[in-house]
Amino acid sequence: MTAHHNRAFMKTIFQFLLASLLVVPAVVCAAEIKKGEMAGYLFGPAEKVPEEFNGGFSLYAAAWPLVETYPGHRFQTGLCGTWMHPQYESDKKPAGECYTDVEGGLGWWRDTHFPTTTPKFIMGGVGPNFKWIANGPGYGAGTWEEPRGQYGVAQLSPWLLFPLDGLNLKQGTSGDLFGYGYLPLPLTNPKATTAGKNIPTGNQCWTLFLNTANFKGPVAFFTPFFWSQATLENPEWAGLMLDSRPVGPNKPIQMETQHVPAILSTSADGKVYARVAPTSFPVGPEGHSTVLHRITAYKKAALWDDVQRWFDGGAPATGLIKAEASAVHTFGKGGGSSWRVSPPNTPREEKATLPWRSFASSFTPNPITFGYRWDEQLTRKTGSLVTLPEYYRLDVDGKKPQWSVVSPKDVPPELGLTQYRFETPKEEPQEPRITPDDPASCWKKPGPAAGPFKARLGDGSVATYYWYRFADQPAMLNADLTPEEREQVQKRVEKLHRAWSKDRNYLAPPDVGKLAELDPALILTPPRGMEAGYVPIATRQELGGAASHPNDQEKARQ
Repeated sequence: MTAHHNRAFMKTIFQFLLASLLVVPAVVCAAEIKKGEMAGYLFGPAEKVPEEFNGGFSLYAAAWPLVETYPGHRFQTGLCGTWMHPQYESDKKPAGECYTDVEGGLGWWRDTHFPTTTPKFIMGGVGPNFKWIANGPGYGAGTWEEPRGQYGVAQLSPWLLFPLDGLNLKQGTSGDLFGYGYLPLPLTNPKATTAGKNIPTGNQCWTLFLNTANFKGPVAFFTPFFWSQATLENPEWAGLMLDSRPVGPNKPIQMETQHVPAILSTSADGKVYARVAPTSFPVGPEGHSTVLHRITAYKKAALWDDVQRWFDGGAPATGLIKAEASAVHTFGKGGGSSWRVSPPNTPREEKATLPWRSFASSFTPNPITFGYRWDEQLTRKTGSLVTLPEYYRLDVDGKKPQWSVVSPKDVPPELGLTQYRFETPKEEPQEPRITPDDPASCWKKPGPAAGPFKARLGDGSVATYYWYRFADQPAMLNADLTPEEREQVQKRVEKLHRAWSKDRNYLAPPDVGKLAELDPALILTPPRGMEAGYVPIATRQELGGAASHPNDQEKARQ
């Protein structure tokens, strides 16, 4: 190679190296991303009604997919609802700590086995201090070896299957109104003894009533013994549980959120930024959200008296709840949020609140409807949903740290928040929900009258169920009733099955919106000869893929 060629070659190499250096990207040290959560309450400003309306309640709650992507089993939040507590006289309350109520409602829970972004419904009966929890027939706290609520709810409807994982809504429900409530029915008689002890049990069978597009009427009830069993250890509570007591009519109206995923990171100048998983609310054509409607409190006479006369030999009760024994709450001004974003396990006093009122304002399109208006600049509307702001910066105004909404472009890119993707984590497949299979158990002796059958549900699970004679279902066999007492309830339930249908109104219908639908696979027709006095009971639920026909029911092969 000549000197000229050598110099040309070296020049070429030098230019190549220089060009390579110019295109090498700067190395950015990404800040640490910490996992966090959004948690707290939204509040509804319901006005009070007279204390005499202490015989139950009903409401219409919007059902919608709160999060865009199911975030795994740490996710737990209810939608808008309430807590039904016993009503006590000022001079007669349970001694010591005694928290008991009916809560539950629409939502997602950590123990949900087969979740989707569509909410489910649970009954949520809480025995004193959470020792007992009953969420539906065969679904509650404890184990089958030591049940603490699995036998607390008896199935009443012959037309609706209540799965072991909670009551499914039709997949994709977004903004429709789910009507539900609890009224007492005198299905049992008062008892002077409880489990052989000289302690009374009342006969208030708090019954879940639904009003949906494809099912209306009573579904299931808490057995009185579910409440009174606490008096076996605490006899001083006799007569003070929900088997006997009326309920307070002026209940808290809230939406409880325990965990929506969030991430946090700190910039080089010490500022903390956060991003919350996309969280949405339903929105109608008018641009606002309706979340609650027609919250009603009842006197006990709204339904009880007519039913009691019927059971005593009088004319059949229509099941129509008396309007004159009802009081509808109106909504006042106010309502707010205690939603906070923080790393997990942060002490409450150190958590900073979300600037809710910067993008949301309470709204009452009419006196008995509550919802929200949204700042169009800070929220994002897509179809039937409006998505809340995702990005926040922690600011200090000299008093207390407060989150402020920021645009994605104002978040330092090196923090990695804008590039982060909230995805459904890979989790082990959920184990089937099962019930005892021992031939000597109450599930098999005396056992079902027909089955097994299968229902393929929209959540991807398959529920196996049987038809039981009402009095022979496991919850009734564990309700502290003698065979004679169970037979008396059997006759009353047969009357209900013959006279009350699933396609007429019991709760007053809503004045606004559209009724939500239950998963069509849950709507059943009793087998021939079992139209009155028999109920479907789920005994197993497992992953199995969605059905091509959601109302398909097939006889399980032995």
